[in-house]
Amino acid sequence: MDEYSRFVDWDKMDVSAQSQDMKELSCTEFQELKQLARQGYWAKNHCLRAKVYHRLISSIPCRTVTPDANVYRDIVVKIVGKRSSSSLPLPEFVDNSLVPTYCLNAEGVGAVRKIILCIANQFPDISFCPALPAVIALLLHYSKDEAECFEQVCRILACNDPSKRLIDQTFLAFESSCMTFGDLVNKYCQAAHKLMVAVSEDVLEVYSDWQRWLFGELPMAYVARVFDVFLVEGYKVLYRVALALLKFFHKVRAGQPMESDSIQQDIRAFVRDIAKSVSPERLLEKAFAIRLFSRKEIQLLQMANEKALQQKGITVKQKRCLFCVVFLRQNVHLAVHAENFKSEIVSVKEMRDIWSWIPERFALCQPLLLFTTLEHGCSLSRFYSHSEGHEPTLLLIKTTAKEVCGAYLSTDWSERRRGGNKLSFFGTGECFVFRLQPEVERYEWVIIKHPELATAGPEAENHSLPAPSTLSSGSGSSEPSDRLSPFLSARHFNLPSKTASMFMAGSSECIIVGGGDGQALYLDADLNHGRTSHCDTFNNQPLCSENFQISVLEVWGFRD
Repeated sequence: MDEYSRFVDWDKMDVSAQSQDMKELSCTEFQELKQLARQGYWAKNHCLRAKVYHRLISSIPCRTVTPDANVYRDIVVKIVGKRSSSSLPLPEFVDNSLVPTYCLNAEGVGAVRKIILCIANQFPDISFCPALPAVIALLLHYSKDEAECFEQVCRILACNDPSKRLIDQTFLAFESSCMTFGDLVNKYCQAAHKLMVAVSEDVLEVYSDWQRWLFGELPMAYVARVFDVFLVEGYKVLYRVALALLKFFHKVRAGQPMESDSIQQDIRAFVRDIAKSVSPERLLEKAFAIRLFSRKEIQLLQMANEKALQQKGITVKQKRCLFCVVFLRQNVHLAVHAENFKSEIVSVKEMRDIWSWIPERFALCQPLLLFTTLEHGCSLSRFYSHSEGHEPTLLLIKTTAKEVCGAYLSTDWSERRRGGNKLSFFGTGECFVFRLQPEVERYEWVIIKHPELATAGPEAENHSLPAPSTLSSGSGSSEPSDRLSPFLSARHFNLPSKTASMFMAGSSECIIVGGGDGQALYLDADLNHGRTSHCDTFNNQPLCSENFQISVLEVWGFRD
């Protein structure tokens, strides 16, 4: 065996990882390195993978003073003493029950605890880091000794490149990542999300397990392949793989009864036994087939979620219950109180369905009725006066034919004034339109779900919204308001001018809301009539009748 086998129990190790077919890695270009990582170039040679890990981690930009192997040798005896490794108490920022052993031998299992304690000694600012035991356990398979493993983990933790996110080390960062993952599931795994909403009392509690799936439940052969790519491409890879796991779970378990009384336990069991249904290669193939948002856009969303948590005063762990949500998102049953909610358009259940679609940071809030035509009349100016100053808002419409549709609008209606007297578009890609009656359907923003249209040129422009001759292609504000995340704003896309027009538009003459899978709403100034456009390209049913009369229109805000 090679020099990196000290802590490995080869009877447990995947036989393919024991290949002695020695290969070298000489490339330095990022794109080539990324392709090799995705292809598993060093996955079948234990020694080569160890050397690649050392090279990649050594290149991580770190704080000037970062603990190294010599520090470990100096402190380990003082910290551990003569105590048995198995009896060593772990710091509170990790969970004692979630220390994976993978393919470690007895010495390696004990070394994990020793390294965790030494890291706690050197990084007093870490307050919550549930992925740490798994990362240490994994790297021990590819380390010559404990000190080398300690140094590599310290470099990951001490990364000081603001554009390079690696491991969450605070409760705020961890929980905001869970909210971000929930937002991504809502966009990219709608079928699975629908199942989670149906069977779980609190869907975010399920999604807060996402890091546990990767750093706790995934078998060694899988987590190592994920880590290969993670070290090259960064945090976004983790989101991709977790989304792929959820997609496979839904596909394999679709229509089958739950194996336990908890969807969380079912997903954990599926991930542990994933080898029965999905290979590591197929998992990564699925993960990278997802047309995920850019790293910058995900970072902006993460920042918005952190800000929402800070505004709620949720920055530290409330009780010791790892990988579960503690006083985070009020689930839809708590956010939409049956006794306090009254709408002439939707029922409590329907409002809860809508609440399960909105971005996680706003699901912390409760619905607040801002405007209704039954009370405030059919006046567009009163619509604006009651809606302005609120961000986001929810538009609900009931037609005289008893159709019900609406839109989630990310941006304050006051943004319309930036276009002067022209009807210019604004908003972000978090906007969406939906239909509740006669059937429930949510339509994403067209560029998100069909990004190929972003470069479709003139052909894509043929699907633009029905609008009066005053329609402008203004892209909205480049300086979002205080509460608005700049997530997915127009400036992050290189789109043709008309396609770059965003989701909302308003003037004294009309309102336009549209773009979702070719769906669009146009409302006249009297708020009595409206029409829809529907692009057949996406094979979806229209929101409602092409020309309709409005029975009731409501605008809802979000109350802290």
